[in-house]
Amino acid sequence: MARIEVSEFAVGEVTLEPPSRPSLAGSIESWLGLLVEIPAAVLVVAEIVILFTGVVARYVLRQPLIWSDELASILFLWLAMLGAAVAFRRSEHMRMTAVVARAGDRMQAYLGLFATCAALAFLLMIVGPAYEYAHEESFITTPALQISNSWRAAALPVGTCLMAVFALLRLLRSGDPKLVISAFISVALLIALFWIAQPWLRPLGNINLVIFFVGVAGFCVFSGVPIAFSFGLAIFGYLALTTRTPLVVLVGRMDEGMSHLILLSVPLFVFLGLLIEMTAMYLVSGISGSKAADMAAVAPVLFPEMKSRGARPGDLVALLAATGAQTETIPPSLVLITIGSVTGVSISALFTGGLLPGVVLAITLSALVWWRYRREDLSHVKRARLREIATTFVVALPALALPFVIRAAVVQGVATATEVSTIGIVYGFVVGLLVYRRFDWRRLLPMLIETASLSGAILLIIGTATGMAWGLTQSGFSRALASAMTGLPGGAASFIAVSIVAFTILGSVLEGIPAIVLFGPLLFPIARAVGVHEVHYAMIIILAMGIGLFAPPFGVGYYAACAIGRVDPAQGIRPIWGYMLALLVGLVIVAIFPWISIGFL
Repeated sequence: MARIEVSEFAVGEVTLEPPSRPSLAGSIESWLGLLVEIPAAVLVVAEIVILFTGVVARYVLRQPLIWSDELASILFLWLAMLGAAVAFRRSEHMRMTAVVARAGDRMQAYLGLFATCAALAFLLMIVGPAYEYAHEESFITTPALQISNSWRAAALPVGTCLMAVFALLRLLRSGDPKLVISAFISVALLIALFWIAQPWLRPLGNINLVIFFVGVAGFCVFSGVPIAFSFGLAIFGYLALTTRTPLVVLVGRMDEGMSHLILLSVPLFVFLGLLIEMTAMYLVSGISGSKAADMAAVAPVLFPEMKSRGARPGDLVALLAATGAQTETIPPSLVLITIGSVTGVSISALFTGGLLPGVVLAITLSALVWWRYRREDLSHVKRARLREIATTFVVALPALALPFVIRAAVVQGVATATEVSTIGIVYGFVVGLLVYRRFDWRRLLPMLIETASLSGAILLIIGTATGMAWGLTQSGFSRALASAMTGLPGGAASFIAVSIVAFTILGSVLEGIPAIVLFGPLLFPIARAVGVHEVHYAMIIILAMGIGLFAPPFGVGYYAACAIGRVDPAQGIRPIWGYMLALLVGLVIVAIFPWISIGFL
């Protein structure tokens, strides 16, 4: 059955799955899915209540709750793993489908099953170490609640088993047993070949980094295997076949990557983004965690009016893609939060530093738009009167104030970067109910489930990418990279130029969060060493990745924009190059003048 996937990499790509038929497996999946989705939704609500209660107790009542962060951390890992299971059942794990979509119908169906079998292989291989890790955590007692830490760590084997069950049920529901068998055999043969090659792999040293982190990960990503599982297979194979590192260490690194309390703001900001969309506040700046979701929220509002003014479809989709490329420096962007969590850079500093770079690129885009359309005949368009503009501004003011409310709460010490999302949620509830009066309570449960699903998909990527980053560090690659980058002629300028090129390329094949988790811990210390301010460097690489993601012919974000706008990609190719040039000019300006990023710190 043909299906349009909605994810960061798969939006608009038609993927064909073998027709599923009503069966016992389908009924089991539906009931099990409900049993996972409801607790995941409840956990989102629990985290909001716990963190907001902590803010009120500390800032208003002056009586801090010493157990709130600990309880939030315990529930967070369960939310991440249950959310990952929900995302697996709903086929919402981020994956790259640009190559798969060019295959024939039957090959697309085969690759879809191959991806499921590959993910299942990783889950089955990791469930033993995950159980062992949870058992080892039973010897640790939490300081505030005085309970065994295994209550938290048990989320890892439970979530892994749930995803494995959903993978098996998906294979059982397939309408083409021959394709299932061929996909299963393909994955089994590849694993067997690597296992047999183990004696030849060990002596290769760091060449194995290329084999697994480039070869295996790249092959899996371009074959349509979800990114989290592509990274997982790469690091699992590297550790199991070329080192003597206990695999329980990999689970520990995944836990470390997914459990950082700063990342708790991910599901809360995702929910805030959905809340903003529902209440018609339409303030979108990378807040939902998916550029595709951001564009899908904006396009239905703006496109009809722009078309009525005579805008051409190709120009519209090109502008949509270009604006999507520069949103993630605007707080509260999840990419900024991820950078803070994996590099140690202050999130409040990133929130402050991200405002002006976004303004600079908006100005360069606006200048190009004015130049292109300065001679357009708009005599048929009714010009808004000053009173109408003022009235609209007053109505929009509560929505426009949200980023400043969030930033002020962090800077003034009212709440941490994690807790501030709950302030935004409460603000959104109040504004939606009392000001805009557009609050559909029936949408609340689906929004909570969607929050858990998207958050689980993001956090599982962060977990497996953290494992890969740890493997790179332990191999000595990070030291070699640091030596090479600090030795570049030209110092900081050369380092920034190389970083722009590298992250533009990375952005065309990897969404921002995986690329940041993989390379952020390696490159940010180098930036410090060569004299580049970390906040300035963060803005540069975020903008470079955005340009890469939306620049055709390889940038998959461009095709997502075309799918959302229902426009043939060929119509937008010509106009988008001008916008990409404007973005590049803006990026160069931001790179040359660090004050734009750090002037208000």
